[in-house]
Amino acid sequence: MGRKKITIAVTGLNATDNPGPGIPVIRALKESEYFDARIIGLAYELLEPGIYMHNLIDKTYRIPYPSAGTESITERLKYINEKENINVLIPNFDAELFSFIKLEAVLKEMGIQTFLPTAGQFEERSKINLEAFGMKYDLKVPSSKIIYSIKEIKNLSSSFDFPVVVKGRYYDAFIAYEPQQVISFFNNISAKWGLPVIIQQYINGSEYNVIALGDGKGNTIGAVPMRKQYITDKGKAWAGIAVNEQELLKMTHDIIRKTKWRGALELELMKTKDNEFHMLEINPRIPAWVYLAVGAGQNIPEALVKLAINDEVKPFTDFKAGKMFIRYSWDMIVDIKEFEKISTQGEC
Repeated sequence: MGRKKITIAVTGLNATDNPGPGIPVIRALKESEYFDARIIGLAYELLEPGIYMHNLIDKTYRIPYPSAGTESITERLKYINEKENINVLIPNFDAELFSFIKLEAVLKEMGIQTFLPTAGQFEERSKINLEAFGMKYDLKVPSSKIIYSIKEIKNLSSSFDFPVVVKGRYYDAFIAYEPQQVISFFNNISAKWGLPVIIQQYINGSEYNVIALGDGKGNTIGAVPMRKQYITDKGKAWAGIAVNEQELLKMTHDIIRKTKWRGALELELMKTKDNEFHMLEINPRIPAWVYLAVGAGQNIPEALVKLAINDEVKPFTDFKAGKMFIRYSWDMIVDIKEFEKISTQGEC
C-alpha cells in the first residue's frame, strides 16, 4: 500500500542563526514512510530561507503577523486553503501559537486540523507562571520576578543574587551581572517584544533539553533528552547529543501525565554540579533541534500529524542515545525574480 497523501502547512521557515523549527519539521515529514506530504510554507518575512528551499517546500505564502489580529490571519488562510486544500497546520513560533489555539475551531470548519495545547495549558507553563507551575507539579524552578518598569530594577538585589537572567515574554534571554546591565537588557527586550520582562535567578550548570509529544490524555507518545554541546551567543544549541537521562524521561512523562499535555513541547533545564535539574522554560511547541529526535529513531512531527488527523499512533518505546546533531550554514543562490514574486504577490 502506498503512502498516504496529505497537505501540511508549516510556519517557522527562518533557518538562520536563531532558527525556527519549520525546516527540520519539514525534513522529518518528507522522510516519513507513512505520509506522502505536500508542504505549504507560511512565511512572515521575505528573507526566510525556507521560502527558497524548493526541494523541501512545494509552495510558500506570506501570512500576516499575529499582531494583525485573528481576523486577518483567518482571511489569509481561507485564501490559501481554497488553493491548496490543507489537511494539517503546524505552527512553530511561540508568538503565533495563542492565535492558532484560538482559531482551532475556525480552522477545523475549513477542514484544517491542528494538534496544539489548550489555552489553559499554554498559559499555565508560560514564563510568567513557571514558578507557580513548578510548585504545583513538584519541579525545581529558579525564583523569578515579573517587572513592568525600570523603577523595579533597583530593588532586585534584595530578592536575587547576581547574576540574573533577563528574559522576554516569548523570546530572548540575557545574563546580567549587575543592575545597570539589567536596565540595558530591559530596554532592549521591552522595545522588541513588549512588556512584561521576566527576571530569573541564574543557575550555573550544564544545559539539557527534552523534546516530547503528549496525546492530550496523559500519555507520552515520544520523548528524547538532549545535552547541548555547543551554544551560540544567542543561547541556541549549535550541536547536541541524545542522552539516556532516565530522570529527565521520568520528569517528562510525569508532566505530560499530570497536565494531560496535548501536542509537542520542549523542556529546557540546567543540571547543577549537585546533579539536580532545574526547569528554566517549557516551550509549547516543537523545538528547532527536532531532527535529532528523528535521527535517534523518533519521528515526532509524523506522530503529531497522525494525532491531528486521528490516525493510529503507537508510543515510541526507545531511541538511539549517542546520536548527535551539528548545525552548519549554507549559501543558497536564488534568482531575484523569486524574491520579487513573494514580495509583490505574497506567494511563490
